[in-house]
Amino acid sequence: MTKFRLALIAIALAGFALGCAEPPAAEIDGAKAALESARSAEAGEYAPEALSAAEDAQSQLETELKAQEEKFALMRRYETAKQLAAAATDAANNAATKAAEEKQRLQTAASDLIAATRTAIADTTALFEQAPTGKGTQADIAALKADLAAAETSLADAEASFSSGQYRDAVAKAESVQQSVQSVKMALEEAIAAKGGRR
Repeated sequence: MTKFRLALIAIALAGFALGCAEPPAAEIDGAKAALESARSAEAGEYAPEALSAAEDAQSQLETELKAQEEKFALMRRYETAKQLAAAATDAANNAATKAAEEKQRLQTAASDLIAATRTAIADTTALFEQAPTGKGTQADIAALKADLAAAETSLADAEASFSSGQYRDAVAKAESVQQSVQSVKMALEEAIAAKGGRR
């Protein structure tokens, strides 16, 4: 009976050892899926640092799994791998969340900038009605009109970037156009003021 019990214990221990020797497939697959989701959420564009951290966590998991695979089957332990898989999943989910937040922030910023710049162009266009028309100022006013027209074309490029979901690019373009329109408006206001002073 004692031998029988010992045999049962040995079998149980062997089964336990073999169970511990199995990689945590669900956790590993979950970590990989989370990382792919983060990449699909454009974390590389909108949350590069968080994505890099997630990729580092995934690399640590893969290194640990490889280290265990190189061991004799009964010596393998995957407790650390489970912890690393959980950490990799958390890091990937964090990257996806940050990417979504930054993308939304840039989308809102681009939309607001484009609208404000479109209004500024309209206001500046209306201001040309007050511009001086004498021979000494015709060339300068014509140049300002050309600059404003170029700004409007550039704003259309910003709107195209916005429509295609390239919000960071749209923000950069809209900011540049806004500065150009502001420069035209300031120069035009100075010309109008000078005309008034000559009266």
